Amino acid sequence: MFKKVAFTMYPVLDMTRARRFYEETLGLPCGPISNDRWVEYDLPGGGCLAITTVTQQAPSNSAGGTIAFEVEDLAALVADLKAKGVSFPAERIESPVCWMSVCLDSEGNGILLHQLKPKG
Repeated sequence: MFKKVAFTMYPVLDMTRARRFYEETLGLPCGPISNDRWVEYDLPGGGCLAITTVTQQAPSNSAGGTIAFEVEDLAALVADLKAKGVSFPAERIESPVCWMSVCLDSEGNGILLHQLKPKG
């Protein structure tokens, strides 16, 4: 019945500010745009993040759903994003298989950054 997760969607209040965050701060390449009310970012290896003003929902770090980006070097990325003024409500969270940090986008949505531990 279900085929795959088509995309993760985040509500934004200021599309210009949000696009600047995702494209300039995070460096994601912009995909399809629909009247500047819906913007998609196709991710390497599959997956898609969409940001939108269509739903008119308030962005939130406590709404439940979170996108998780797998990264090569978590410590280096966190340092780079902090230098760009990005806020981190949680850092160096350890699980049995990975390290994680949570940052906030320009609208207040939480983004989980995740680096797998070496397999031993």
